[in-house]
Amino acid sequence: MSYPVPMSAAHFLLPLCVLLAACTATPSVADWQLQWSDEFARDGAPNPALWDCEDGRVRNGELQHYTRDRLANARVENGHLVIEARREDFAGATFTSASLITLGRAAFTHARIEVSARLPRGRGVWPAIWLLGTNRSEVGWPACGEIDVMEFVGFDPDAVHQTVHTAKYNHMHSNSRGTRISMTAPSDGFHIYAVEWDRERMQFTIDGNPTFTVVNDHSESWPFDAPFYLLLNVAVGGTWGGQHGVDESVFPQQMAVDWVRVWARR
Repeated sequence: MSYPVPMSAAHFLLPLCVLLAACTATPSVADWQLQWSDEFARDGAPNPALWDCEDGRVRNGELQHYTRDRLANARVENGHLVIEARREDFAGATFTSASLITLGRAAFTHARIEVSARLPRGRGVWPAIWLLGTNRSEVGWPACGEIDVMEFVGFDPDAVHQTVHTAKYNHMHSNSRGTRISMTAPSDGFHIYAVEWDRERMQFTIDGNPTFTVVNDHSESWPFDAPFYLLLNVAVGGTWGGQHGVDESVFPQQMAVDWVRVWARR
């Protein structure tokens, strides 16, 4: 969910010299200690001790107004966090939705972050599970770094994307490091989207299967030794999600999150 605008789908294809295929399995739970989590066990509003919300129309020319403290757009029910995008006029926008963030609540460095989620569907939806450096307000984007654990655009319904943006590698230079992963109907069920990183490499997985690894080249391409905060959102339209228009007939649409878990090495 790039700041300030996303790249085109073509830019997700990278040379082999940039991406290294991951060949290691997910580490044993014995190697890790749970650092932070939300199991969404209590119905109602998202836990304010864990989550804040973005407010307004904040990036990428998207159509939705992100709301705060509005159960219609973000709520916990039946053991899931539900982020719902709705077709409705609100504060000058034509859609509403929610973007939950841990900024000011929790930040993570050299961790394993796992999110079990079921994605919305339909042309125009653009959900994301991603992280930004907590220093974004000081150094700006992309210097702060961005980790896209999962992005999905409704006009490409059988794939998800995982991407890294930095000052050296980003869509403005047409060299963002990322990949498109083919999946059959990722909107039909829950999948575990994860990233794990340390000082030397960052590995992405889906349902425990490695997708790709980015290696630290010890340059401005690696801002990932600093704290990052997590974002969960469902956008509508925008410079990537809206490239093929928006099918208003499919709304409301939901991203359901079963749990979020952040692990640190023991």
